[in-house]
Amino acid sequence: MLSSNVPPRILGVIPARYASSRFPGKALAPLAGKPVLQHVFERAGQARYVTRLIVATDDERIAEAARDFGAPVRMTRADHLSGTDRVAEVAATEDAGVVVNIQGDEPLIDPGAIDAAVLGLLEDPAVPMGTLKKRIEDPRELASHNVVKVVTDRFGNAIYFSRSLIPHQREPRVDGPVRHYKHIGLYVYRREFLLGYSQLPVGPLEQAERLEQLRALENGHKIRVVETDYESLGVDTPEDLERVASMLRRAGEHG
Repeated sequence: MLSSNVPPRILGVIPARYASSRFPGKALAPLAGKPVLQHVFERAGQARYVTRLIVATDDERIAEAARDFGAPVRMTRADHLSGTDRVAEVAATEDAGVVVNIQGDEPLIDPGAIDAAVLGLLEDPAVPMGTLKKRIEDPRELASHNVVKVVTDRFGNAIYFSRSLIPHQREPRVDGPVRHYKHIGLYVYRREFLLGYSQLPVGPLEQAERLEQLRALENGHKIRVVETDYESLGVDTPEDLERVASMLRRAGEHG
């Protein structure tokens, strides 16, 4: 039975583009006998708290493929600057209290991680936005600017996101090294906040880091960050696709 504080309608939107500088058409790339996008849709559909799931795209090739595997599709404008804007266009016409932005290039998305992010947001009515973090285990990720780090306060709200290593440990601690966390790019929004997000002023921190989520913090809004064991693995290159395919073969999910 669902908790009484869970809205009856939680919308999941999967924004998917065909264009990609490194891997055009990646959403439709075959993976274990299915398009990447179908893996995302089927796994996200297992999330307990998502009551409606829609693929949002501006490309008819993606729309046709999504309809073929049974996904509801919403055609959106082609001039959106981000996936967030594409999700907001869909949310504007849907009756939902909470909206989840699910990346269309993560075929191994964990439905439990989606639920955790939703519940984290719903814990506090004053929080308009939520996301996820995972403890960094690989030392190489600490130095990588492609791995976004996040620090949170003791209530689980984001203090800052950065491509640099945060926090910096100035000297050894008696209780061991400080823990570092990476940001997992799954977002949950209260619908009204999402609809106004693109109108928030872009600040110098977002411009410097090229991290859209800093817009919320720079404008004084909280972001609830829930810890997860989910290891995000997006398909950005053909090499990424082969890596995911190898993982599925080892897990026994063959095409």
